[in-house]
Amino acid sequence: MRARTHSVLAASVVLALAAGPLAAPAFAAPPAAAARSVGQDGPNEEALRAALDGLPNQHATAALVRVGDPDGDWRGSAGVRDLAGDRPAHPHARFRAGSVTKVVTAATVLRLAAQDVIDLDAPVQGYLPDLFTPEFEQPISVRQLLNHTSGIKPGDALGDDFAEVYAHHFETLTPRQVAASAIAKGPEDFTPGTRQQYRNINYTILGLLIEKVTGHSYASVATRLVLRPAGMHHTYFPGTDPRIRGPHNRGYQAVQQPDGTTRLVDVTEWNQADRWAAGDMISTTADLEKLLTKLFRGKIVPQPELEEMFTTPAGVPGAQRSAGLEFMEVGGKDFWGKSGSRYGYSAVIGGTRNLSRTLVYSVNATDAKSAERNPVLDAITLAALK
Repeated sequence: MRARTHSVLAASVVLALAAGPLAAPAFAAPPAAAARSVGQDGPNEEALRAALDGLPNQHATAALVRVGDPDGDWRGSAGVRDLAGDRPAHPHARFRAGSVTKVVTAATVLRLAAQDVIDLDAPVQGYLPDLFTPEFEQPISVRQLLNHTSGIKPGDALGDDFAEVYAHHFETLTPRQVAASAIAKGPEDFTPGTRQQYRNINYTILGLLIEKVTGHSYASVATRLVLRPAGMHHTYFPGTDPRIRGPHNRGYQAVQQPDGTTRLVDVTEWNQADRWAAGDMISTTADLEKLLTKLFRGKIVPQPELEEMFTTPAGVPGAQRSAGLEFMEVGGKDFWGKSGSRYGYSAVIGGTRNLSRTLVYSVNATDAKSAERNPVLDAITLAALK
């Protein structure tokens, strides 16, 4: 979950996108739809509705939100299915979940550990000897991959910015190629387990590990060990298929033009093979809510392995990430969760460990990979968790 949830939000003024032959069409906002109300002690329903009002705007074209609370649940959707028409956003749409995939990957590894197929303390070099070079003299444990303290450098991508990667968005960069490119750069200059660096490469290598120890594809193992037990019947791993199968709301990326206008580029179709076990999953808010609740209740990963998901590495300065999750305090409450983003799509799952408050959302953000704050995401998170 993003540190941006700590912010006090200022009122935002919705600005129309600049007109022009490449500019986005004028926005017309369908009314936000809520499916179930909450009681007085639940999340702020008025604030949740306000967070969705006015979509689509320049920050997001659609949003799907699910908030859970013992006093009642809240469901809401807003925006449009695509900018070519005025159909309301599909409330049960599939979307790219991005790095929320890491929750599933971590749960898969921990289930294999519970079955004594994987030893969390064993060096990954022993499992994947053909991947690592002699430069990796210091052992890197499976646990250190899970909690991002491995010291493995990032792998190659198909570009360094949106223009570059979009030019190659139908091409395939395999997970094995990504992993090999990372290993070729040599290790970082610190002892594994002493510094936390959040990187996709850790989970790419975990995907390779899953395949090595099981003899089956990552997708098939993750589906068998996590998706099916969680009841996630509308979630899948697309591989090299650039489409989102089934009902979905289209994703857009805002691109600044030389003349100062803004163009919204449709980024719905995209080959995400290089994200793989680190971020290529396609899901729904209902499925992610099932994952969150069943995982936290110990229905997917058994004890004591489940504790790995709620334990940050000891002795690592500033460490907030565990196996697949991230810890943060919001409004005096301790939350565990995970955010994810791909161009056109931002997602979050999270909640208190006892599930007294949960949040799942998918927002079709027009700046999903930007380091800048998105007021729609801020408003939803603050209204849901305060």
